[in-house]
Order: sequence, then C-alpha cells, then structure tokens
Amino acid sequence: MKISVVIPALNEATRIEATLASVAAQPGPLEIIVADGGSVDGTRRLATRRATVIRAPRGRARQMNAGARLASGEVLLFLHADTLLPESAFKHIRRALGHPAVEAGTFRLAFDAEHPLLRFYAFCTRFPLPALGFGDRGLFVRRQVFEAVGGFADIPMFEDLDLVRRLHRRGTFRFLPLAVTTAARRFEARGLLRQQMLNAYLWARYHLGTPPDALVHLYPYADEVRR
Repeated sequence: MKISVVIPALNEATRIEATLASVAAQPGPLEIIVADGGSVDGTRRLATRRATVIRAPRGRARQMNAGARLASGEVLLFLHADTLLPESAFKHIRRALGHPAVEAGTFRLAFDAEHPLLRFYAFCTRFPLPALGFGDRGLFVRRQVFEAVGGFADIPMFEDLDLVRRLHRRGTFRFLPLAVTTAARRFEARGLLRQQMLNAYLWARYHLGTPPDALVHLYPYADEVRR
C-alpha cells in the first residue's frame, strides 16, 4: 500500500527538513510531494533533497489539491510542514486501512513545547470529534475516496474541518490512538491563551455558519491562506 505524503509549504525553511526526515523514515512504499505556495526563504531548495517539489497557487486547500493531483499512491496523507510523524505512523495507517470499511482518518496531537494549556489542548484530541479534525493532526484518506468527495473545498481557511466533516459523514472515518507532534510556535509567539481564544472564536463562528471568507481577515496569518 503506497502512501503519498502531501505537504503544503510556505517559507518553512526552519522546519521542513525535520518534517521530511520524519516521513522518509517510515517503512514501506511512499512518495513525498511538497506543494510550495511561493516561498522565498529556501524552502524549495531544502525540500528537493527528499521530496518532489511543485509550485502551487497560495492557500493550503489549493496547494494540497495540487499535490494530490500529482500523487501516485493509493493513500494520501496530508501533513503540515511543521508537524512530525511518529515512527509507527505508516504502520497504524496501513493497519487501519486494512479494514475495507475504513476510508480515512487522523491522528491525535502533541506539541513540541511543554505547558499545561498545550497539554490540555492536546488531550482534547483524544475524543473522536470531527469538529476537532484540524489539519495539523495529519489527515489520511484513500485516494479514490478523496477524489469522490471532491478534495479540499476552495476556501481560505477551515478546509481541513470541511473535508473531515464530509469524510466522517460517510461513516468510515478512524481516529488513531497515536499522536503526531506539531510546532507550538504560534502559541508561543502570540501567547498561549490569546492564541487559543482567537482559535476558539474563529472555530465557533465557522461552526455557527459564518463563511470562511468572512473570517479570514481576523486570522493573524492571513497572508498564508489569502487567495
């Protein structure tokens, strides 16, 4: 079972090598595709050492869709450029997808920094809730299923929650008891409580029906997702 790992990236030179190393260390057939949204810091040069690098229109949804179109694996794994896979990630994915009824799934989350609030946020990912299916947890899906549901919606944010919700509704989504490790840099830069309060506010507005286009201007990293 070949797994194609699709990584959207934008100016991730300080993180991309560690992420790629965590992927390259996985056993079994795989390919790595980095969909770059216009980096100017050497991300593309560093990524070419381990991955196929393509240029894509900026925006995670568009970048990941572009990478998926190029992928040749039966399984797609969408991974953020600052998120590390545990050693047994592929083993767990292949085991889950060994059941014909399972079509997609995600991991639990851990952070690369220690703080009670971060531990609490990570603990919440133990619950099988599609509303918490953020992209930094990693999302794997059978290629045919991804194509059947139309891939990521062309929206500027929450494309991850939108896709997880659609996949979960099919009744074949699996939450794995294994954590990926993502960077806590944005929490540390803006303040843990302040960042999480903003995250929660945007998340609540989205689930109450506010379109992502009406929320993206409130997102402090809008340049990364703006179309």
